[in-house]
Amino acid sequence: MDDKSELQSTGANARKPNPMLQPLQPLIGNWLTTGEHPYIPDVKLRGKTSFEWIEGGSFMIMRTEIEHPKIPDGIAIFGSDDSAGTYYMIYFDERDVSRKFDVAITEDGLKWHRNDDHLSQRVTMEIMKDKLVTRGEMSQDGGKWEPDLSLTYEKQWQTLVC
Repeated sequence: MDDKSELQSTGANARKPNPMLQPLQPLIGNWLTTGEHPYIPDVKLRGKTSFEWIEGGSFMIMRTEIEHPKIPDGIAIFGSDDSAGTYYMIYFDERDVSRKFDVAITEDGLKWHRNDDHLSQRVTMEIMKDKLVTRGEMSQDGGKWEPDLSLTYEKQWQTLVC
């Protein structure tokens, strides 16, 4: 067996669907996004997002692009802790920003949030048939919550490259 084959087979038995992540199945696919950000007034943001299973469904990856220089391209990986019954998202973007969010799966969607002394963020995602709607909020330096990036995702049946 060569080194590449050996590497690809390492951990192969764990490359399978994570039962805790199955409620995220409706997200899988490619989405066109439109939205707004309060710090970029009067601009309709446009972009694309993809969600896919990785490592056989052990985790889910989200890739995002918005066609505006003030909104970074990002990647997030969703996972779970089965003994605690909790979910997490690890985020990284083109600015070298790396963050951990706590995630909750709700009856009609997802919520993710992070608390930080300088910038706390929370996002609510409503999942509908072929449509997702997110509403973001932020709190700077412990101040009041204010609007942040909010997006609408429309399901695409053709392949998008993110």
